[in-house]
Amino acid sequence: MDLERLQRQLGYRFKDPEWLRQALTHRSAGSRNNERLEFLGDAILGFEVAENLFRQHPGATEGELSRARAQLVKRETLAAAARRLDLGDYLVLGAGELRSGGQNRDSILSDAVEAIIAAVYMDSGIEEARRMVRKLLEREIAATTPQTQLKDSKTRLQELLQARSLALPAYEVISLEGSAHDQSFTVKCRVEDLGLETTGTGSSRRKAEQEAAAAMLKRIGELPQ
Repeated sequence: MDLERLQRQLGYRFKDPEWLRQALTHRSAGSRNNERLEFLGDAILGFEVAENLFRQHPGATEGELSRARAQLVKRETLAAAARRLDLGDYLVLGAGELRSGGQNRDSILSDAVEAIIAAVYMDSGIEEARRMVRKLLEREIAATTPQTQLKDSKTRLQELLQARSLALPAYEVISLEGSAHDQSFTVKCRVEDLGLETTGTGSSRRKAEQEAAAAMLKRIGELPQ
């Protein structure tokens, strides 16, 4: 693994690179893996995102802040951040996970992101870990405003269409893959009056519908491209 390159991408150099190696090691590859780091990183991530939203949106309600936090810390958001770093190229996986494409799976990528946050904490403390959260999710945090992200995508799409006196979108599951404990849904969203279709994927039907709705919002210009 080219850990030097990854550290440059992260904007952080580990004093003890073993923390980074552990953060990149999936449980399928051995007993010294990233599960415990993932647990710790999840807590740091949640706190830092919550504080950012609290400070940036003083007029937002508790419910709006909760929905925004859920969007920022969800599996798909973290996996997107991981893909920007090509994190799958650095993961240490067991043979079975490698054969099944585990390096591209949202659940494994998002867990690794949380583990890296915790690894930075163990290496340098809370301030560096919080800075890492802000760096990893800089794009998403910047895009989170009361007008765009404090409501979920399905709600925003429905409100947009109603405001334009258009029919509501229709959602349809078009594929379901994976085992019972690691499923991947693909859902189609169609807005008949606009003649538009988009798709979304997620670990549940609800999440896939949200992704499809977000894609539809982008198609009709409600969100930045």
